[in-house]
Amino acid sequence: MKVTNALDLSTDPLEAFPARPTEIRIGYARVSTLEQNLERQIDALTAAGCRRIFADKKSGKTAQRPELQACHAFLQPGDTLVVPSLDRYGRSLADLISMVGDLRKREIGFTSLHENLDTTTPGGRLVFHVFAALAEFIRELIIAGTREGLAAARARGRVGGRPTVMDEDKIRKAMDMLPNPENSVTSIAKLLGVSVGTLYNHIPDLKELRAAAAARHLIKETT
Repeated sequence: MKVTNALDLSTDPLEAFPARPTEIRIGYARVSTLEQNLERQIDALTAAGCRRIFADKKSGKTAQRPELQACHAFLQPGDTLVVPSLDRYGRSLADLISMVGDLRKREIGFTSLHENLDTTTPGGRLVFHVFAALAEFIRELIIAGTREGLAAARARGRVGGRPTVMDEDKIRKAMDMLPNPENSVTSIAKLLGVSVGTLYNHIPDLKELRAAAAARHLIKETT
């Protein structure tokens, strides 16, 4: 799924959500190690009017954040999730956009204190839509760059962007061994020091050669 779909860009980007706010603010804090202190984040969330605060002492890179899961489960339509900063909530820009998109679908607002972003306001919602568009743009650039790199590699006689491990000598040896039904494709690849996929990539008619060899072997056995 595209990153931009997460915030439903097909709808009005300035449409209010939640449509019926409850004025209930729930906080989420996180520190990356057990040695760090949560007190400053909790104080900021308390000052922001959060009536309940969930806190994890986990790295943002791991998906195992039980308090965040509990926080999401606790939130109700109309509530607003408040975090000290964006990096305390999302592990990446795409992850952040995805989670805020999920909150929007549930009619839950989102506020980040440090960045002063608030999806309950038109300006805050617009900023998140810009984030989503930027994340999608970066993703498309990466995909385009990968495709161009692979095309350039193939033009230079390489497959998958790496130097080829097949040369004319190995292809000729493979062609000599393929007609013999006693030689499996796997054993031929192993003998030549390449993968089965490499054989198929460099010998397009490999299947036809094997089929013809099998037919000849069957005819020989029945005569």
